[in-house]
Amino acid sequence: MKNFSSFTSAISVACSVAALSLSVHINALADSGADAVYQGLGQKAGIASFVQDFVSIITTDDRISAAFANADKERLGFLLTEQFCELSGGPCKYSGKDMNSAHEGMNISNTQFNALAEDLQIAMDKHDIPSSIQNKLIAKLAPMQRVVVTK
Repeated sequence: MKNFSSFTSAISVACSVAALSLSVHINALADSGADAVYQGLGQKAGIASFVQDFVSIITTDDRISAAFANADKERLGFLLTEQFCELSGGPCKYSGKDMNSAHEGMNISNTQFNALAEDLQIAMDKHDIPSSIQNKLIAKLAPMQRVVVTK
């Protein structure tokens, strides 16, 4: 009977360890879930904060500022916040035009597109967003280059 009691205690301990291990694994999966980039960007408030700096940077960057000369900067920031929030797995829904319509007639070059991407990284760096999170957001934005670049 003593051996049986030791055996059941060992099984109980093993089950507890397995349950703890499974719980840790499930939490790790949740942290790497669909909204991990959103969380890494600081959720909607964090996104809005770096977007405010991003809009300031792009509207003063000599390489691309002309494209934003007549832009409503407040609306641009609002739409970029929505777009980055949605793309990063957050609860937002982008309410702006599709990328083709939004950039129609702007004749954007690869150089200009890349300048904008550099400015985005500068804004995120300023807000101490980890480079791994920055890279994930930029990877989600990269396919837009095919639509936006027309020159």
